[in-house]
Amino acid sequence: MNAAYLSAIGIIIIILIIIIFFRYFNLKPSNDRVWVVDNKELAFVEFEGEEVIIKNIRDFNWRSTRDYDEKWINRKFDMTKVSKIWFILEYFDPKKRQMAHTIMSFEFEDGTRITCSIEVRREVGEKYHPIKGLFRKYELIYVWATERDSIGVRGRCRKNSVTHLFEAIVLGEGNERNLLESYLKRTNKLYEKPEWYNTITNTCTTNIVRHVNEVYPGRVPKAVAIFLPGLSPKLLHKNNLVKIDKNLEESLENSIIDKKALEWDKKVDFGDHIRRQ
Repeated sequence: MNAAYLSAIGIIIIILIIIIFFRYFNLKPSNDRVWVVDNKELAFVEFEGEEVIIKNIRDFNWRSTRDYDEKWINRKFDMTKVSKIWFILEYFDPKKRQMAHTIMSFEFEDGTRITCSIEVRREVGEKYHPIKGLFRKYELIYVWATERDSIGVRGRCRKNSVTHLFEAIVLGEGNERNLLESYLKRTNKLYEKPEWYNTITNTCTTNIVRHVNEVYPGRVPKAVAIFLPGLSPKLLHKNNLVKIDKNLEESLENSIIDKKALEWDKKVDFGDHIRRQ
């Protein structure tokens, strides 16, 4: 091969890289695609002073991950009445302890609870893969749902996963309310302007950390567990972020709610049932 030929090949490769680069960064997230049923509706919030109406709350009755009754509801809440916040940690496979999903649940003085699960918004026929999540493949969605839906589908229908429920420790007067408001404002922001999910920078856990640190700066320090949420129990314990019994190992065991979820008789409130001693 002569020098001119090699030079031409090099120029072609550079041009192709530039084309790929520009195509990648010109990809735009959208709220207008053909979504899977459980991601079909996008939540948004109407603010009326301290009262808010959350629209498009998912309230599915899951018999299995493929067999369910679809239902979307609207509910009104008073942000000043948030009394507790709960942290849910789901291990997809207990043998792979790094990989997990995190959810927050907001409990009000009257016992009502509402969850927010920050997820990949999947199109019909799409499956999540963490590598694809690095390359503008999925949009981000805040799924507001009842506990019987978002926790129930994990505890009752996903046979290989293990789901933990912890009561969060919230420092600072009024920060329960402030955390809820932070979530709600972000929900509306995504409704108006979609974003790409990113496996490292824009996930369930990185967004939870942003919300917590927004209302209480520095509450969650930088750590590997933010990017590998399956490792988060030690971070939660060390930084007094959730209530721990005698020790972390015992708390991890006691916090598993899958067996209780499977025993739910559908007569009592699901959230009350999984919290029974």
